[in-house]
Amino acid sequence: METKTKAKKATVKKTATPKATTSKTAASKTPAKATSKAPSKTQAKIPAKKNAAKELKDLFEDSLKDIYWAEKALTKALPKMYKNATDKKLQSAIELHLAETHVHVKRLEECFASMGKKPQAKKCDAMQGLLDEGKSIMEETEPGPVRDSGIIAAAQKVEHYEIATYGTLAAFAKILKEKTCLKNLLATLHEEKVCDQLLTKVADITLNSKALKK
Repeated sequence: METKTKAKKATVKKTATPKATTSKTAASKTPAKATSKAPSKTQAKIPAKKNAAKELKDLFEDSLKDIYWAEKALTKALPKMYKNATDKKLQSAIELHLAETHVHVKRLEECFASMGKKPQAKKCDAMQGLLDEGKSIMEETEPGPVRDSGIIAAAQKVEHYEIATYGTLAAFAKILKEKTCLKNLLATLHEEKVCDQLLTKVADITLNSKALKK
């Protein structure tokens, strides 16, 4: 009787061992759960300033002040790009856009007037950063095709920022039913897009290829 009992126990142990192995294998295949925590709500919130915009119209006016400053700053920055450019087509594109930029300033002044507001500029940190980068690019490149390519790169970053800004402002103006603003903003938006396309064309046709040559 004792021999049979021992045999049964041994059998139980043998059959139990594969089960334990199987469970370990399954556990190793199970992917580990992500342990990252979501950001705290208190950390994500930024307290508003005392004069913060409370309505869409307030945000619209503040944004107009930003781009007004940006356009006026461009009227000073573009002549520097023109003087540092050597490619005739690039110079022509910059010269054309400088003339357009003066018109953009006047259109924004019309927007302010249509809302019964005095034109006011508020420093645009984004544009200041882009213009500083453009100046840095010119300082870090030799005059010629390489600098010309750098100028286009800097100019197109400015254009893309303006396209995004004017597109947003036009959407605001439409909701706010500011018809004069909407007309002016859409006109400027179109010119910014055309300028961006022209710069791409100048770069693709000659400048980037010339910049490859030593």
